[in-house]
Amino acid sequence: MEARPKVTPLTRPTARRSHVPPLGVHVTPDGGIDVAVAAAHATAVELCLVDVVDEALDTRDPARYAERRVALDGPTYGVWHAHVPDVRPGQRYGFRAHGPWDPEAGHRHNPAKLLVDPYARGLVGELTYGPETLGAVGALNGDDPGGDDPGDAPAPDGRWWVAEQYGEPDDRDSLAFVPHAVVVPSQPGPPPLSRPRVPWADTVIYEAHVQGLSMRHPDVPAELRGTYAGVAHPATVEHLLSLGVTTLELLPVHASASEPRLVAHGLTNYWGYQTLGFFAPHAAYATRAARDAGPAAVLDEVRGMVHLLHEAGIEVLLDVVYNHTCEGGASDLHVSWRGLDNAGYYLHDGASPAALADVTGTGNSLDFRRPRVVQLALDSLRYWAEVVGVDGFRFDLATTLGRAEHGFTPDHPFLVALQTDPVLSGLKLVAEPWDVGPGGWQTGNFPPPTAEWNDRFRDSVRGFWLDAPRQGSHGHEMRGLRELTTRLAGSADLFGHSDPPLMRGPVASVNYVTAHDGFTLADLVAFDHKHNEANGEGNRDGSDHNLSWNHGVEGHAPDGGAGGADPTTEPWSAVVPLRRRSQRNLLATLLLAAGTPMLTAGDELGRTQGGNNNAYAQAGPLSWIDWDLDEPAQDLLATTRFLLALRAEHPALRADSFFLGTPRPGEDLPDLLWFAADGTPMDRDAWATTGRRVVQMLRPGPEDGDTHVLLVLNGGLDDAGVTLPDPLPGTTWERVWSSTWDHPDRPDDGDDDDGPTLESLSVEVFLGR
Repeated sequence: MEARPKVTPLTRPTARRSHVPPLGVHVTPDGGIDVAVAAAHATAVELCLVDVVDEALDTRDPARYAERRVALDGPTYGVWHAHVPDVRPGQRYGFRAHGPWDPEAGHRHNPAKLLVDPYARGLVGELTYGPETLGAVGALNGDDPGGDDPGDAPAPDGRWWVAEQYGEPDDRDSLAFVPHAVVVPSQPGPPPLSRPRVPWADTVIYEAHVQGLSMRHPDVPAELRGTYAGVAHPATVEHLLSLGVTTLELLPVHASASEPRLVAHGLTNYWGYQTLGFFAPHAAYATRAARDAGPAAVLDEVRGMVHLLHEAGIEVLLDVVYNHTCEGGASDLHVSWRGLDNAGYYLHDGASPAALADVTGTGNSLDFRRPRVVQLALDSLRYWAEVVGVDGFRFDLATTLGRAEHGFTPDHPFLVALQTDPVLSGLKLVAEPWDVGPGGWQTGNFPPPTAEWNDRFRDSVRGFWLDAPRQGSHGHEMRGLRELTTRLAGSADLFGHSDPPLMRGPVASVNYVTAHDGFTLADLVAFDHKHNEANGEGNRDGSDHNLSWNHGVEGHAPDGGAGGADPTTEPWSAVVPLRRRSQRNLLATLLLAAGTPMLTAGDELGRTQGGNNNAYAQAGPLSWIDWDLDEPAQDLLATTRFLLALRAEHPALRADSFFLGTPRPGEDLPDLLWFAADGTPMDRDAWATTGRRVVQMLRPGPEDGDTHVLLVLNGGLDDAGVTLPDPLPGTTWERVWSSTWDHPDRPDDGDDDDGPTLESLSVEVFLGR
């Protein structure tokens, strides 16, 4: 193949323009494109137009491709740009950046590497994990850099290529080994008023993976399973609607890659938290027909999914990962941001030689002190909101996005933009309020209108229903009632601090017991310890702080399911019924607490991951929902539907403002009351009683004619006598649900609605007028 022409680096910028073109590649009416890319420290940038000239050749054969290079003008305030005529949608392209190679100063420009446009709307091709995709000279881990070339990676012995951190640049061309950006035609936005706009107080979030949701669904056609189209298939939508889900939160759908270590061990990053493109949909989740038709068709399928879900009244939130990229640490991939402006995109420690500051645990962190990084995130968010039509976002490791010079601040420009941007401020915004850096735990400290995952809710609910009974079964004191009641009431201690106070309301607390990371609900009650051997990390990955309880036997019975095997066989005859009840206790606490509930996909069906609490690398049946439901799974599904229907029917269970504990104007009862087991109000002494495990929570109906809801909880290991409260003369109570029931249909057992016994480790719900 002919040697490619070299471009002489510019010594000074061209004439400055009053307007910097929008970043990315945009089709123009004259049949060309406007191109702009931020690379502030580069001395020259080329647009590389790539054509496939021989489809018979292997995708990694450089002779398969022809490349045309166009030198861009600039830099204008760090942006390189040009108008290029006669470029049509479907054209492959990338960038080559010239400039200093000075890793000790943070600069890693290497024009031998074709770079993915950070603003690419579509990508084609696969990433190859060999020396060509490293910026510096590298070697298979365990070999010496600069030695004999041992061949392509990944190696059969599980090794992978790593670059020398401060080594010389690698001169191998990467064009045939990286995905190519594709010019995508401009897309109109969603139809006006098409968003469901579900009020926060009515919101029920369902966290799911595009592939895992429908991959095994028997009523979804085979060609649609595991795809964007499968998410919006009537069978999938019917399940969501029958549950009472209002808002579908999808794990990352941005284009992503896998870590070289995983690929070397025959695994992939299933969750998708290693972003390769913040604008391009992950093509692997599209149908084969859409993938064959190209990136524009993939985008159309995503937009169609959102539109169909909107027609069903379901909102769509995207889990977005702006805190880091797929490029890993300094010794890892060199495919986009690292080659354009390593010092400008990534957070460094300020030392000499320069080293990456990793506050995300992934090897790199995007530097939100930099305006171009903030702009990248905001432009991406607006694109997905305006062009794709999604209803909001969940921000992974959001503390990183609010890190300024001296750590996290709620007044960070990015967070201020979320509050004030006319497009974004009206969407549902949810923060994962932590990262792994100094001062990383920030639950309750994000500004409105952002809601937050409430890890304190997760831990208190698990602690009360699982960890404390496990401790109690070994003779230890059981704690956690006061913490649990604070979470049941909406976590005002965390989310009530604002100016003015209490403005965020309990809906700012996204309550959850499980999520994609961690045990599933069924595994939470079946394992004391994680079992992550399949991930290839010697069971070192994943959290050890699970607050789980196996109820006496580790693991599921051989045939698994929502609680295990035939409960008539030993040792399962004692264990399985308790596990099933514990799942119902956890679900009731989650779905009936004040706040915004989030249910993890498959928990309502008893999905198990075999004790793997970090299944990020398990792209297979272990991570997919099994729709073949046995009787216990059907009972659990019916219970989940009943509890969510109860929430939807009774305004008392959908508090939009924090409880005051006093009557509001025009109301006779305080908006929240607590009672002891004997029906007397909880006073200071009652709250201070050590070891108390029974409490009654009364949430009066907010309007005349609304039903009062009474939750009665017994977290003790013994049955308890209970007297229901009588806050107003003539109040009558009807028991409508008990966690002792396998199925929500009330058994004909002749029990009196007024007690007197509440079984150990159980919840009961009463309605009163």
